Amino acid sequence: MPDQRFPDEFVWGAATSAYQIEGATEEDGRGVSVWDTFAAVPGNVKNGDTGTPAADHYHRLGEDLGLMTSLGLRGYRFSIAWPRVQPTGAGRPDQRGIDFYRRLVEGLRERGIHPMATLFHWDLPQALQDAGGWENRDTAERFAEYAEIMFDALEIRDWLTINEPKTVVECGYRAGVHAPGIQDDGRAFVALHHLLLGHGLASRVLHDRHPGRRIGPALNLHPTYAADGAPETAKAVWHQDGLENRLYLDPIFTGAYPEDTLAWIAERSPMKDHIRDGDLATISEPVDVLGVQYYNPNFLDAEGNRVLKHPTAQLDWLEIYPRGLYDTLTRLRSDYPEVPIVVTENGVPAPDEVGPDGTVDDGGRITFLRDHLAAVRDALAEGVPVEGYYVWSLLDNFEWAEGYSARFGIVHVDYATQKRTLKNSALWYRDVIATGRLG
Repeated sequence: MPDQRFPDEFVWGAATSAYQIEGATEEDGRGVSVWDTFAAVPGNVKNGDTGTPAADHYHRLGEDLGLMTSLGLRGYRFSIAWPRVQPTGAGRPDQRGIDFYRRLVEGLRERGIHPMATLFHWDLPQALQDAGGWENRDTAERFAEYAEIMFDALEIRDWLTINEPKTVVECGYRAGVHAPGIQDDGRAFVALHHLLLGHGLASRVLHDRHPGRRIGPALNLHPTYAADGAPETAKAVWHQDGLENRLYLDPIFTGAYPEDTLAWIAERSPMKDHIRDGDLATISEPVDVLGVQYYNPNFLDAEGNRVLKHPTAQLDWLEIYPRGLYDTLTRLRSDYPEVPIVVTENGVPAPDEVGPDGTVDDGGRITFLRDHLAAVRDALAEGVPVEGYYVWSLLDNFEWAEGYSARFGIVHVDYATQKRTLKNSALWYRDVIATGRLG
């Protein structure tokens, strides 16, 4: 039986994003983001919730660093709020924004916690959206300029460029349930190309200016399976795999969009007209580290409809299937060039509340995390180069269109008082970090 212990150098971390935890949306010169605008529209977010106060992390940085220390975290993945650094998405940066992230990075270093920074976690400056957003090629150029500011400002080895470009495309531009709230396939896939272009441009800047540092995307990958044995189902699965996975992995790792998916897109979008000579070479700038985000699989019938075959979480899109994480990690090793992999998000929502005894009993989350970490361990045993795992999320937070109704954190946040309470999952995770074994 293989050793059940994780490698000593394995990075045990937790992840957050700026808009979901920081609050302080109108302080210290921060500009308006697309999520400020989207959340202000009645009906866009459950219960009319907005990103203020979120978890008030901007004012409680010291307390939250203390929480990380108490858990023994070895890594912390955070995102930088672009509007806090460049209020309009261009021009001279606001030093107050940069200083906040410097304090964060310095605090992490003092505690021996490895920082991993995400440049874009969906909070595009509204001024750039007004000029066309990711449908405008210029936004990719502005993103590279913003990235250069941050690379020079923060001494961080590991960077992530775009968080889940697929979610921006699918939820923000196709379904319209996320900012910027557009429902248009034609525009969606143009935005997709410019998101990937921004990733490539920023990656080149880091390689040119700061050799020795690492950069890559954070991709949410969904393994796609047949729900039955019909031949038509296999075709539907391959098509969906193109939209879910190959459309993002192929251009980044092979320098080409998948031909079958590109042909399908061409019937719906002028995306190909926006691909210029040299773009795919830029997009395929070498990846130093790949962030993998896994929540659920997709089982499909012959018509391409999703079929739920396993239990779901509080949010019913999250079908619980730990094997899918193993399949995703081993597929990356077999189908694409080998690069270091970090599981940068994995977690589950629940309507957690503090009990009469002052504890939060989230046994379901412990089971979820244990089973998914076992999948990571199995992938490691197969030789997949997984360097670390970052649970989503450190804190309960603003869960996008769900507002504050869904809690992903291993630390409970009372939004009325901002009191933090370690859930039982946090105590369990603390012990796993200390021992390197799944309890």
